[in-house]
Amino acid sequence: MSSGQLRPLLLQLERQSGSLRSQIEAAVAAHGTPLRWAITAVQQRADQPALLQIEAVVLSAGDCQQEEA
Repeated sequence: MSSGQLRPLLLQLERQSGSLRSQIEAAVAAHGTPLRWAITAVQQRADQPALLQIEAVVLSAGDCQQEEA
């Protein structure tokens, strides 16, 4: 059985037009299987899209060799 690793993730995401949920899920999924995510900060910027801070936990494929007992 292969196992993955739980990894915390902190992302900065520039808000684009369209579905916010889809944008966040795609950005988080690029780093592994999303287990949870939350928008933890929003920075409004003049003449630019908002900058979102996303905190997430992802399950990623075990890319480190594990010792066998």
